[in-house]
Amino acid sequence: MMQKRKTIRGNTVRITAAGILGVILIGALLLYLPVSNREPISFLDALFSAVSAVCVTGLMTVTPAVQFTLFGKVVLLLLIQIGGLGVLACATAFFLILRRQITVRDRVVLQESYGMYRLGGVVDLVKKVLIGTFAVEGAGAVFYMTRFIPEFGVLRGVWYSVFHAVSAFCNAGIDILGDDSLSRYAGDIGVNLTTMLLIILSGLGFTVWFDIIGNAKRLWKHELPRRWWFTRLKLHSKLALLVTLFLIVSGTLFVLAAEYHNPDTIGNMDLPHKILASAFQSVTTRTAGFYTFSQSAMHEESKLFLCLLMFIGGSPGGTAGGVKTTTVAMLLVACFTFVRGGNDMECMGRKISSANFRTGFCVTVVAFLAFITGTIAILIAEADSVPAINVLYETASAIGTVGLSADLTPNLGRFSQAVLMLLMYMGRLGPLTLALLFAGKSNPRDRIRSLPEERIMVG
Repeated sequence: MMQKRKTIRGNTVRITAAGILGVILIGALLLYLPVSNREPISFLDALFSAVSAVCVTGLMTVTPAVQFTLFGKVVLLLLIQIGGLGVLACATAFFLILRRQITVRDRVVLQESYGMYRLGGVVDLVKKVLIGTFAVEGAGAVFYMTRFIPEFGVLRGVWYSVFHAVSAFCNAGIDILGDDSLSRYAGDIGVNLTTMLLIILSGLGFTVWFDIIGNAKRLWKHELPRRWWFTRLKLHSKLALLVTLFLIVSGTLFVLAAEYHNPDTIGNMDLPHKILASAFQSVTTRTAGFYTFSQSAMHEESKLFLCLLMFIGGSPGGTAGGVKTTTVAMLLVACFTFVRGGNDMECMGRKISSANFRTGFCVTVVAFLAFITGTIAILIAEADSVPAINVLYETASAIGTVGLSADLTPNLGRFSQAVLMLLMYMGRLGPLTLALLFAGKSNPRDRIRSLPEERIMVG
C-alpha cells in the first residue's frame, strides 16, 4: 500500500511539473505572436513573461501595459488565472464544464495534490475552490471599478478592474497600468485596501477558508460557543492566521521605521499615508508583487528584511509562494522544544509529528539552497556590476514567487534572466515537489533493513 501511494505521489508530481511547463510553453508561443504585441518582442522576453504569469510571480523584462495588445493582455490574464488555481484544478474545471466523468485515477491525483486524507469529496473541494476564487475575484473587481471606471471610463475601467483583481488574488502582481505598478494610488485607501485584502485572503489558503467557514456555520447554528470559535480551529489554521498577522504587523512597523525619513520612498508622505504605504509593502512582500513606492530606492536594511518576508511567503493550500508560514512556525516550535529539553513537538495542545518536521525542514533547506545558488550564479554572471543586495532582492522575489523588483530584472543579461525563470518555476512547483521530482525510486527493502545507529556531533 505504501509503495502504491508513493507511486501515485510520484505520478502527481510529474503531472504537476509537466502541466505547468506545458502551459508556460503554450503561453510563450501565444505571447510571441505578432497579434499579441504592439512592437516586436524576442522569444526569450515572451517566455519570461509566460513563466512569470503562470508562476504568479510578477517579475517582467518588458512593460505589459506598453508591450502587449489587448489580445496579449488577455493571454496574460488567462495564464495568471491558470497559474493561480493550478493546472490540475483548471483541468478538472474543464472536465466539469464538458460534463465529463472524473475518473477514480483523476480523483486520486487530485487527492494527493491537495493533501487530502480521503478520496471522497475531492471533486466537491475543487468546486468550492473554483467558486470561492471567482466570488472573491468578482468582489475585488467590483471594488476596483469604483475607482477605475471614473478614471478610465466604463469599458477600460471594467477591464482594468477584472485584470487587477485576478492578478492580486492569484498573487501575480502583474499590472497593465504603466511602468510604476500602483504608485499613482499610494494614497488611495480604496485601491490599497482592496489589493491588500485580495492578497491576504488568497495567501491564507483555501484550507483556512473552509475551516473558518465551517466554524462560522457551527456558531450560526449555536453548536459552538463564541468564545471557542478560535480554539476549535485546526492547528494549521491557527498557525496560518497568527503567523500571517505577526508578519504583516512586524513588516509594517519595520518599513515605517526604516523608511520614515527616506524622501525617495515614504519620506514625503504624511503619517497616515506612510502607515498605509508601509502596510501595503508588508502585505505585498508576502508573495504579491504590486508596490506603491520605488523598490530600488529603499535602504539596504529594508531590502534585506523584506527578503526574509518574501522567502517565508504565505500559507499552504492557496496561491502564495515561499516556504510557507506554517513551515516556519513548525521549525520555531521544534527549536523551542529542543531548547526546553523536550522530545515531542507540541503547539496549542496539539502534537506535531516528526514526519511533519522532516517535511518542513526539507522544504526550507531546498528553498534556501536554490535561493543562494541562484544569487551566486547571477553575481558571477554579472561580474559584480550590480549591488549584491539588489540581486538578493530579485532572487528572493523569484523563489518566493513574489515579483517585486529593485529595477534590476530588465537590465540583467540573458543568463541571469534564465536563472530567474528557473527560480520562479522552482518556486511555483514548491521545494518539496521539486525534491520529489528529482528523487530516485527507492528499493522497498532499503526501508525494511535495520541499520546501526550512530550519533554525530553538531553545534
